[in-house]
Amino acid sequence: MYSNKDNVNILTSLLVAYGIRHAVVCPGSRNSPIVHNLHECPHIECYPVTDERSAGFYALGMSLERDEPVAVCVTSGTALLNLTPAVAEACYQHVPLVVISADRPPQWIGQLDGQTLPQPDALGRFVARSVSLPSVTDTESHWYCNRLICEAMMEAAAKGGQPVHINVPLAEPLFEYDVEELPRESKIVMQRPSAHFADIERSGLRHDFWSARRPMIVIGQTRYPLLKDDRLRSLQSHAVVLFEPLGSDVGTAHVEEVLHAVGDDEGLLPDFVLYGGGTLVSKRLKQFLRRATEADFWEISEDGQLHDTFMRTKGVIEGSLADVLPELESCLSETSTYEQFFETTFEPLPDTSAYVSRWQALLSQAAQRAEAFSPPYSQMAAVRLLEQRYAETGVPANFHYANSSAVRLACIYSPGFVYCNRGVNGIEGSLSTAAGFSVVASRRVVCVIGDLSFFYDQNALWNQNLRGNLRILLLNNGRGGIFNMLPGLEQSPARDAYVAASHHTSAEGICRQNGIVYLSASSMDELQPAVSTLLDMESQRPVLLEVCTDAEADAAALRAYYAQSASPSES
Repeated sequence: MYSNKDNVNILTSLLVAYGIRHAVVCPGSRNSPIVHNLHECPHIECYPVTDERSAGFYALGMSLERDEPVAVCVTSGTALLNLTPAVAEACYQHVPLVVISADRPPQWIGQLDGQTLPQPDALGRFVARSVSLPSVTDTESHWYCNRLICEAMMEAAAKGGQPVHINVPLAEPLFEYDVEELPRESKIVMQRPSAHFADIERSGLRHDFWSARRPMIVIGQTRYPLLKDDRLRSLQSHAVVLFEPLGSDVGTAHVEEVLHAVGDDEGLLPDFVLYGGGTLVSKRLKQFLRRATEADFWEISEDGQLHDTFMRTKGVIEGSLADVLPELESCLSETSTYEQFFETTFEPLPDTSAYVSRWQALLSQAAQRAEAFSPPYSQMAAVRLLEQRYAETGVPANFHYANSSAVRLACIYSPGFVYCNRGVNGIEGSLSTAAGFSVVASRRVVCVIGDLSFFYDQNALWNQNLRGNLRILLLNNGRGGIFNMLPGLEQSPARDAYVAASHHTSAEGICRQNGIVYLSASSMDELQPAVSTLLDMESQRPVLLEVCTDAEADAAALRAYYAQSASPSES
């Protein structure tokens, strides 16, 4: 029988999954649930050592002899600090020492309770990763606990082996052992860069992609245009490829519109997902993919870190999309190479055509409806007109969209790659980023930005280096317009003045004081010539067009746009 502490049971299961076969255990009451589990687990052999300082070196010696990770478990308080000398030695010898410390609940740290001190990060720079496990109370905290342990264990195996620290806060009662079996936990694997074709195969990515009947590739934000037309066509022949203009130079896939239309249609869920790049704008897409509980999720991670966006990651490939996507493309045409290299018979690729065709039909319909929808005077109309007129000019340009409503409009209308400060989604700095880009750029830079983001960052225009290649479309509806789209918030009397920060500010004075050419529009008749002037006029200084709209009208236009795709027909 095992402990009734869920985080301890998850930890025990994953220690086995990651190859822990030996554990040095030290005495104590707070760590007794962990020691009990290690002793009960048939896959782990325990070695008791009373002195924690000595115990750390015992574990170090075992790991050196076995050439595998070894755990050392201590109780709370200064017991953990006594491991520091051994952990420091393991750090410089690249030994995968897994330190497991029991801890008091965090609310009791610093409250004059026994054996309490701040244990997370207590081993400092000598460990490659330090995590503190949550109490498991629901599905999300279970996922979080699993993910933290996987992150630590993957780091222990990285860079030739490294010590890591897993801290386990435990509340009383401690001595209840009534769980018959350990939970079955999903282990996440990390494939580090390698020149060997076999290593890529052993990671499982190619196998899962080849065997999937409903494969999907999702591209998040990238630093530069990545998904080219030829690569897109090749991948789309076998898998659904979803992207936004933040990760593609072929525009947007209109994913948000499709998912708004199909609702909870289980038939569109994938059984394999490869995710690469940074964040996604579409919250609906993230929620949709989190429902694919039976899918194999893989991540391409350029920084070598786990980003478990969809709460189901099976493996991580450290590398760039530019390196890994060609590997997937080769899967579709190099059957003979596969058979020859692995000396195995390759089964034919599953027929994915029905799944891919259904998605392509829905995406095509969404694109057609976006093209056909003619919004009334609004921010939607302004962005639609801007993108249409820019396409007609044929002048090379880089587009920067600010966060919130602006970038969501880009996901409807942008035909090419766009830049956006989407790392943490903040509204500050969008104008400064575009301005800095323009200072060193040889081509036109167009910044589309909302009013709150613009006025927050107005000092971006207070700069002597700006030139006429910077063009700004300011969408001013007198507030944070996205707050008009959040269901339920309209019930709060604080919405307009305090949440959405309503105002009556114009950019005209800011432009005059900084030598910026100022244009404005307050109707469709004024908008059309103003957009043309913004894009066409010759100027030695930046040009700004302020489009003044009504927040309620902007929200109504968006609602009408999504309502038109509520019940799409499938071809």
